Amino acid sequence: MLISAPAMVLNQANIDTDQIIPARFLTTTERKGLGKHAFFDWRYDANGELRAEFPLNKSQVERVLIAGKNFGCGSSREHAPWALLDAGIRAVIATEIADIFRGNSLKNGLLACVIDAQAHQALLAEIEADANAKIGVDVAAAEVIFPSGRRVNFPIDAFAQHCILQGVDELGFLLKLSPQLEAFEATRAHTRLPATHAAHS
Repeated sequence: MLISAPAMVLNQANIDTDQIIPARFLTTTERKGLGKHAFFDWRYDANGELRAEFPLNKSQVERVLIAGKNFGCGSSREHAPWALLDAGIRAVIATEIADIFRGNSLKNGLLACVIDAQAHQALLAEIEADANAKIGVDVAAAEVIFPSGRRVNFPIDAFAQHCILQGVDELGFLLKLSPQLEAFEATRAHTRLPATHAAHS
């Protein structure tokens, strides 16, 4: 699986989940439509009009977000990755991503890629040289692909990687195993000792 999309740069440290999606929008468990609230207080002015200069407002294409250190800190709301995905963001690349946000992201199919500071600066330099350049994320190889073609590894949990490659979440993974689980339970039922026998053995 290869993601290839233009970059959206928010190179700030400590962007928390309340900045990603403010708490006042957490009144729903529906994922669809949350994208319009992503970075709401940065995207809209006091009159509710889009700020033309904010990068997420420039087009409706899919994007790879390049963020600063400690992205996704704060509360553990799952709405944060939901909002980013619904806004068209396929992956986040940063030098550090908060553990809970990273876990929530991977469970929901949003790539959370941590690369070292030197590689991060080099990536930003390439994007600055060509604002239209595309960033790649090779999920199978666990590599970020720079516009220049340079590849940098990022750590990813093997199970999360498998689910993303298969296009399923944890529940979807279990549902795919339903036939095997049912067969196992059927076999197990036949091999159980009768309750009375088990009680006296």
